[in-house]
Amino acid sequence: MAKKTKKINFEDSINELENIIRQLEAGDLSLEETLEKYESGLKYSTYCQEFLDKTEKKISILVQDDNGNIKSKPYVDK
Repeated sequence: MAKKTKKINFEDSINELENIIRQLEAGDLSLEETLEKYESGLKYSTYCQEFLDKTEKKISILVQDDNGNIKSKPYVDK
């Protein structure tokens, strides 16, 4: 039977990152475990950054024009 892969999401990734940080800060891991946790943390961090970048691109700001009409304007990072 094939293994089901759990779909990762932003909130779970943040929680995993926080858990990894707590474990690393505790200093109770072996060097090998520390390296594994660090690598795993990098994967979660990369996923979160990519998710945030994609989300930022989707954001639209509602603005009111001179006639009082509300229209959508793409988000521009200043």
